[in-house]
Amino acid sequence: MEKAYNHKDTEGKWYSFWEKNKFFTPGLNSKKPPFSMVIPPPNVTGSLHMGHALNNTIQDIVARFKRMKGFEVLWIPGTDHAGIATQNVVERELAKEGLSREKIGRDEFIERVWKWKEEYGSRIIYQLKKLGASCDWTRERFTMDKGLSRAVREVFIKLWKDGLIYRGDYIINWCPRCKTALADIEVEQSQESGKLYYVKYPLEEEGHLTVATTRPETILGDTALAVNPEDERYLKYHGKYAIVPIMGRRIPIITHPYVEKEFGTGVLKITPAHDFNDFEIARNYNLPAVKVIDEEGKMTFSAGEFKGLERFEAREKIIEALLREGLFERAENYEIILGRCYRCKTIVEPLLSKQWFVKTKPLAEEALKAVQEGKTIFIPKMWTVGYYHWLENIRDWCISRQIWWGHRIPAYHCSDCGNIMVRKIKPKKCNSCKGENIKEDEDVLDTWFSSALWPFSTLGWPRKTKELKIFYPTSLLVTGFDIITFWVARMMMMGLYIMKDVPFREVYIHALVRDAEGQKMSKTKGNVIDPLDMMEKYGTDALRFTLTAMTAQGRDIKLSEQRIEGYKHFINKIWNASRFILTSCKPSEEEIIPVSVEDKWILTRLNETIEKAEKSLEEYEFNIYAQELYNFLWKEFCDWYIEIAKYHIYKGDEKECRNTSNILFYVLEKFLRLAHPVIPFITEEIWQRIPLNFRRNSGNKSIMMSPFPEKDGHEFKREAEIFEKIKKIVTAIRNIKTDYNIKEEKGALCKIWAPEIIGKEIKDALYIIFHLTGIEGEVAHGKPEKEILNTVVREIDDMAVGINLEGLIINIENEIKKAEGELKKAEEELSFLMKKLSNENFISKAPQEVIKKTEDEASLLSQRVNVLKEKIKILSGMKK
Repeated sequence: MEKAYNHKDTEGKWYSFWEKNKFFTPGLNSKKPPFSMVIPPPNVTGSLHMGHALNNTIQDIVARFKRMKGFEVLWIPGTDHAGIATQNVVERELAKEGLSREKIGRDEFIERVWKWKEEYGSRIIYQLKKLGASCDWTRERFTMDKGLSRAVREVFIKLWKDGLIYRGDYIINWCPRCKTALADIEVEQSQESGKLYYVKYPLEEEGHLTVATTRPETILGDTALAVNPEDERYLKYHGKYAIVPIMGRRIPIITHPYVEKEFGTGVLKITPAHDFNDFEIARNYNLPAVKVIDEEGKMTFSAGEFKGLERFEAREKIIEALLREGLFERAENYEIILGRCYRCKTIVEPLLSKQWFVKTKPLAEEALKAVQEGKTIFIPKMWTVGYYHWLENIRDWCISRQIWWGHRIPAYHCSDCGNIMVRKIKPKKCNSCKGENIKEDEDVLDTWFSSALWPFSTLGWPRKTKELKIFYPTSLLVTGFDIITFWVARMMMMGLYIMKDVPFREVYIHALVRDAEGQKMSKTKGNVIDPLDMMEKYGTDALRFTLTAMTAQGRDIKLSEQRIEGYKHFINKIWNASRFILTSCKPSEEEIIPVSVEDKWILTRLNETIEKAEKSLEEYEFNIYAQELYNFLWKEFCDWYIEIAKYHIYKGDEKECRNTSNILFYVLEKFLRLAHPVIPFITEEIWQRIPLNFRRNSGNKSIMMSPFPEKDGHEFKREAEIFEKIKKIVTAIRNIKTDYNIKEEKGALCKIWAPEIIGKEIKDALYIIFHLTGIEGEVAHGKPEKEILNTVVREIDDMAVGINLEGLIINIENEIKKAEGELKKAEEELSFLMKKLSNENFISKAPQEVIKKTEDEASLLSQRVNVLKEKIKILSGMKK
């Protein structure tokens, strides 16, 4: 067995082994209970980032755990066609050739996109496999494959027939760069520096009203002014008329409670074609909508002399014109909320446009009720707040996009009479006028429309497949909080509408992976940690374990490369411990017989760890699961049991050696199965090397298909408590040796005072104390005298341990001098911290974690001060 674990030799080998043996593919005739998940489909344009690594590590842990617990697990993988993103990528490629999609035409462009997808779209699938994702790759889906395309058409047609899809003029978010409509949640809102412009609107009779606006370019499209009906300043203007500056158009002055009396002057301009709230107000008053900005972000014919100008260029020209006419009062700095396209970051334009919409209110009501009634549970529960809020305030969903890559809307227009026909295939004649001039709708569906069908379309719907019957509803969805409204809520709406049941029973929401300072990772900040680089450098298991150990519910992960490197040491620790057991121990076919106190302690701790680990996985407390594994393997099995086991293996008789070896193998094999869900590669590599008789209960040729370990009958509570006391004695002796710089143990003796009830057990374990500290000892009952000459005494719970320093090789002068220097420094630091903690300003303003850290530091320093004072006192006495 190699001295060091080499992940590069291991990971590819075992992943191929699992795939070849079809361990990821569930049986459809199994009597096992089903467990299913669908992967949040990454974009075909994408590359594995740390968010993907976290999301899919969590899913894989659950999938592997459930397999080991006896479930028939189906984890469906796939990718999303990502309409706007993919089209942008291919358009950039065309630009390199001096071409554009308009130049080559729709058909050739779509052909180019498919070619790009075939060439590059599988990159992220390869990367997910590198992460160890145990998806059923035989069922891999793509949101534009034939089966899913059929599902999209079927759902669209059903929604249309049920009156839940309509086409009409409506205000939408429009990206002038991508030249497409965007859903509300595809618009990134940010607070930015802007200006508030004060403009005079002449009144029809006499005088003027001043309006404050952040968008002077939309003045040209105003069709009314509005004031709050309770605003006493403007009561006399109700029902009067004003004149639109520059345009000279006569517009009414209306009243509406939406108008904020405190904003600007309390007078609001109404521009229905370019503002969502204005559009709604205009519908109530039957006001016209004048579109003055077009789809390219340029001024329209209705903008008069400003026609053809880019919208922000027009703003400056309009302000100049207002100044000339004496209608511009002033401009002041103002923080504004700007919406930007989530893809290209262009400022979004609210635009009146003819689009396809889904009536979401009836769908949202069902999705809301399903969570309120507990049919689907969010973990952590706090994420239901945003889910409820969005569904309770939902607007109709604009599902049409003016791009070429995506699911074409299955609607056909008669050019002769304007009739719209929604069909699976193109009709030959109009069903209204019988004309044959039929044209397919140019728009494609929002990418999230096909994604909303993912939990059932991937299982074969609309066909009545066996998979659909067995695995729908899916058991669990793992996703990020940022797409609860984009995706989770829409899957809920569509699942309940089509399947009459929720798409998943549980939704686990994980937080963001940030950098070590808590900043969001971005290329511009230069703080991105690439999971592919980390897997190459430290191994996949190290990355997976790091992410798992830091995944606490509701808390963002502050990740650094040093963390991953640190947990790489844990992976190495597993390897080194296993190497010792596999190469130094001599196991037998006999059943394990726990004889010593340490045997009974480690088996008891193993059972406790199994119980806590399983509970934490069932409750999605992944960080607790990882911590249990770490503490047991490193702090208990390696630091204590293996170190004591060396005494029996190297110094004991054959029977002693054999029995200890058996226990070592027994514990190791169970630990490997316990840890497999999070660190699959190293656990498979070591498990395959363990003698068959220690794997006989598993009955499988892979650890991943073996049962998750269960508690056995080895529980020895009293012996475990005794061993914990022995650990404290050993730790106290080691601390004394360190504090007094005792390097030569020869001649050193320790005395242990213990209650009579445990004295015998402590006496029987003196060989452990000697083996681990190099110091022989004796046991006495009761408690030590108040002070024993030349002896360091440390109290431990109801016990005490003492070491007589007389006769030991200690440079008393040097040690006193050193201790005095350390004491002075420690007292100064302690004094500083105590002043800090007594400062009311610090206590009231500092974060709780900072206060706690300061208190802990003060406590440790206080203990250190006491130890140093004790040392000076004892050594000074010896000097006399």
